[in-house]
Amino acid sequence: MKKELIAHRDPKSPVSEVFRTLRTNIQFMNTNNKLKTLLVTSTLPGEGKSWVTANLAVTFAQAGKKVILVDADMRKGRQYTIFEVSPRPGLSNYLSGFDSSTGNEISDDLADYIQDTQVPNLYIIPAGNIPPNPSELLISTKMISLLDRLKELCDIVIVDGTPCELVTDSIILSRIVDSTVIVTAHKQTKKDDLQKIVTNIQNVGGKIAGIVLNKIPVSVKKYEQSYYYGSTAMTAPRPRNTRSSPSSRSTSRTTSVQTKREEMKRRVRPENPQANRYDQEMNHNQNEEQPKSLENNIKIESSENISLEKTTDILNQINAYLDEEKKNLSNKS
Repeated sequence: MKKELIAHRDPKSPVSEVFRTLRTNIQFMNTNNKLKTLLVTSTLPGEGKSWVTANLAVTFAQAGKKVILVDADMRKGRQYTIFEVSPRPGLSNYLSGFDSSTGNEISDDLADYIQDTQVPNLYIIPAGNIPPNPSELLISTKMISLLDRLKELCDIVIVDGTPCELVTDSIILSRIVDSTVIVTAHKQTKKDDLQKIVTNIQNVGGKIAGIVLNKIPVSVKKYEQSYYYGSTAMTAPRPRNTRSSPSSRSTSRTTSVQTKREEMKRRVRPENPQANRYDQEMNHNQNEEQPKSLENNIKIESSENISLEKTTDILNQINAYLDEEKKNLSNKS
């Protein structure tokens, strides 16, 4: 499967979501369930017509619709390469009843021309051999009867036509399909060319569903921050004005004081052996008596409300308390 089928390979990507939006817009236009055949064309080659057609067909198939994709670009068809199927027999062979590669007449059974794809519910009729008269084949009654038979076999028929500015194949097809979508390219399609194509389709009685603007540049940052599919991490806000129990406040205060005391002792006496012995004695006494007495001597508020001045004041109180305890231990010894 080609990388071009992004709607099948990566259905959660932002590009796939754009194709689903296009599918939804087309379905909303089909309020009376009369839209059974849809033509996709463009003004000039290179605007992404075949790519849009293939991914649009995939999104219809993902919605549970039975889709038949017809490659009507018998001059330069690409759908067989996108879906990696056999290039023939195809549309030109069915309409002419002739296989130019073998020189023999071929079957008129439609089932021989419809090929399965790796996408469930999606089938394809490739373009086939390049005929000398594509326009005459498309305007024949056999093409009209083909579309009528395909509409009975599936929910929607999507036709990949030729660029309208070069040849008239898609103008011919726009008369016999229910609606047409025109693919344009950002900073590539000329407004006059687009207006000319719209006028030509309307002049022959064709209906236009809309215009797709392709190849719009999108920054990587904006691409990753797309809604629903982005990878931005969200953290829950910390609740405010939440009252804790007295026991939890006492535990948090004791833990906070012990952490500050240990950090201060590491800074003041990192290499003093006597200080290490003093620390061991202090830790032994602190486990038995200090938490309560320290809590009574030092008033500590919630960590959210502690400012720089209050922090300095707390450290000063801790230093004074440690000095007092040191004197007491010296007197006992």
